[in-house]
Amino acid sequence: MSSPDPQVRAARNLSTKSPRGPVVAVTGAASGVGALLAQRLAASDEVKQVVAIDERRGEVSAATWHVLDVRDPAIAEKLRGADVVVHLALDLDLETDAAARTAYNVRGTQTILTAAAAVGVHRVVLCTSAMVYGAQPDNDIPLSEDAELRATAEATGVGDLLEIERLGRRAPRAHPGLNVTVVRPAVLVGGTDTALTRYFESPRLLVVAGTRPTWQFCHVDDLVSALEYAALEKVDGEFAVGCDGWLEQDEVEALSGIRRMELPSAVALGAAARLHRIGLTPSPAGDLAYTMHPWVVSVGRLHDAGWRPQWTNEEVLAELLEEVAGRYTVGGRRLGRKDATAAGAAGATVALLGTAALVRRARKARRGRI
Repeated sequence: MSSPDPQVRAARNLSTKSPRGPVVAVTGAASGVGALLAQRLAASDEVKQVVAIDERRGEVSAATWHVLDVRDPAIAEKLRGADVVVHLALDLDLETDAAARTAYNVRGTQTILTAAAAVGVHRVVLCTSAMVYGAQPDNDIPLSEDAELRATAEATGVGDLLEIERLGRRAPRAHPGLNVTVVRPAVLVGGTDTALTRYFESPRLLVVAGTRPTWQFCHVDDLVSALEYAALEKVDGEFAVGCDGWLEQDEVEALSGIRRMELPSAVALGAAARLHRIGLTPSPAGDLAYTMHPWVVSVGRLHDAGWRPQWTNEEVLAELLEEVAGRYTVGGRRLGRKDATAAGAAGATVALLGTAALVRRARKARRGRI
């Protein structure tokens, strides 16, 4: 996505960066990863200024704040003078309407790329996920960062991420002089709520018979430090970020103390698809693939740039288990303690199907509409 000639890139970077460091704009800066990155950049001696953009003002007082929607074309004027934009204003909430989520994510990315090019920003950093590689039974372990993106749009938000990457690839061709860097984190942990973190809220870990799950995590602290590397142009192009190595499913079970629930593929995928279709669970059947097949990735490009993760997979898993303690999720749906206990007593199959309590609730709702 950058100029293929390293000397051209270096010359362009030297000619556009301020002697005191770059001006970096961060979208989605009021919360989550965006807030952590804005705070880190604001404290860095290598950054001249941080421009923070969100729909509400955040708590990073050292940043220059602009409150607006990233889909608003007026954002171009707010980006004027920035050297780099890190675009983190994405909606990947499991409970958001899928069409509304896609409209926000895709339109927001389009607007940021166009606006950045229009006002002379020379680099945009996009953050997607290693999920774009796809979870496939024949994946190499680990995948090369140059591996083909074989994901489909069947998992939550992955269709949006694939479209964001497509927009990122097109942007330098449509806007010569604009470089795009793409950061792909592994399973993100640290104040996050995804189908993959909810997997560890279940009373049993669902394992589809005949599959080989592998787990690679990324703590938000490590993602923020990798994004800082990208913002400071210490690494560019497309790269993954996460812990070194991976954990096999039996290692995860031993470390977590949570026993498995093994089901045939047809039962697991069929039930997940039906329950999502009738609205009982937020996670489509496509999410299951990421708990069935390997999709761990090399983080070689960051290593070559001198970056190292501060967290191990074992440490991040322990942090995740601490975060989700007391939560109960079955089939991707959060439950109260009473419902979760009933689900466990009902057996493995009923647990996958969303619990008897959820089924009863759905039936009552349907009767009420008649």
